[in-house]
Amino acid sequence: MTLILNIETAEKLCSVALSKDGMVLVNKESTESRVHASMLTYYIEQILKVQRIKIEEIDAIAVSKGPGSYTGLRIGVSVAKGLCYGADKQMISLNTLQIACWGLMHHEKLKLPEIDVDAWFCPMIDARRMEVYRAFFDSGCEFKSEVVADIIHSDSYNDILNTRQVVFFGSGSEKCKEVLQHRNAIFVDSLFPKASYMAELSFEAFKRGFFENTAYFEPFYLKDFVATTPNKGFF
Repeated sequence: MTLILNIETAEKLCSVALSKDGMVLVNKESTESRVHASMLTYYIEQILKVQRIKIEEIDAIAVSKGPGSYTGLRIGVSVAKGLCYGADKQMISLNTLQIACWGLMHHEKLKLPEIDVDAWFCPMIDARRMEVYRAFFDSGCEFKSEVVADIIHSDSYNDILNTRQVVFFGSGSEKCKEVLQHRNAIFVDSLFPKASYMAELSFEAFKRGFFENTAYFEPFYLKDFVATTPNKGFF
């Protein structure tokens, strides 16, 4: 039996989930603004209390590493590090965009429209103005591109959209609907990464021994934006 405490604070949701062998036992989350610092440790305490376990009984701490909000990531990673140091536990980090993709494909299937089998999936995190953090994934939530920061314009991703459908979702996709008018661009509303989406991913990472060096680990901020030229590929 593997117990993992999952922490996700990269965006507007502050969420915590306790999972056993990849299955969520209990989770708590809030969509209120600026509550990450005040609610994260409270949620963790409540989850442990409800399950009647001590932090020493947890096998690992998993945290969403980014990209995302600078402040949110700092809070989540700082708490995760503190728990790992205090209880002498291993630390797992998961990419925030992959967490979102896993949530869409495995937990929010009802939100998916009819799509082609070779469609790609593009979670987007809102940054500022027309800027987003994004990556492309296949239907198995495997990376098909690197994680980058993009400035969105009318010709963005045409090299991909001309060959296949792409499902855009996440906080950054909302502002892109009016810009990305390609026939193969599909949008799914209201989906954010959350701790309950992390359970299967963190369990797989645990089994493979994909642990971080707690002392040196830093969030993946991806802060720099570089303007791109229309109609150019990005691979």
